[in-house]
Amino acid sequence: MNFFIQIKNLYKSYFQNNIIEIPVIKDLNLEIKSGEFLSLMGPSGSGKSTLLNLIGLLDHPNKGKIFLNQEDITKLESNEKALLRNQQFGFVFQGFNLLKRISVLDNVALPLIYQGVERFLAQNRAKDVLKSTGLDGFENRLPNQLSGGQQQRVAIARALVVNPKLILADEPTGNLDSKTASGIMKTFYELNIKNKITIILVTHEEEIAQFGSRIIKMRDGQILTDVVNSQTL
Repeated sequence: MNFFIQIKNLYKSYFQNNIIEIPVIKDLNLEIKSGEFLSLMGPSGSGKSTLLNLIGLLDHPNKGKIFLNQEDITKLESNEKALLRNQQFGFVFQGFNLLKRISVLDNVALPLIYQGVERFLAQNRAKDVLKSTGLDGFENRLPNQLSGGQQQRVAIARALVVNPKLILADEPTGNLDSKTASGIMKTFYELNIKNKITIILVTHEEEIAQFGSRIIKMRDGQILTDVVNSQTL
């Protein structure tokens, strides 16, 4: 079987005071099929966010390989990694990471503008994505004029504007109340089911993890359990 993502013998460590080596990911192996929705769980320090960053090419492993469509993406040059991130990955973070001084529309259009897309075309695409995520009519507002849930939807729209093959979400509901969080997760769920986008989501909340089709629990940089979720919400 050709997997969308294959991770082989991945190892990542950091050095404390440039002396003490602290392993974070330990010889981890993982295979992900296209269209899966993975929930990564584990206590603080288990390595789940580090694993997400390694897959998203925001960090580099000490050892091991990550294959995307059978290509070893750990061997790519920095500019090639940046191009891959911009064209095929969508990132959603707990802190929204929106630019405060520009409009919702410009925030969403920004990844396309970075790709060199003409501003008018980028904004048209951004309008379509905002409409699909329930934010039609909010284009000209600033991020601080929106609720937390609305800001996260803007972040999701920004991730979607490039038509990504993979969305990487790190605690995307961490700053939201339970009702708003549930609404955001339903958006992720629908994107996975309808658009067949592969999603890898980090969470420490069991209720949030249940939206995934597969739940992986980590501890001390290794996979503890990896189960298909028959109770997907």
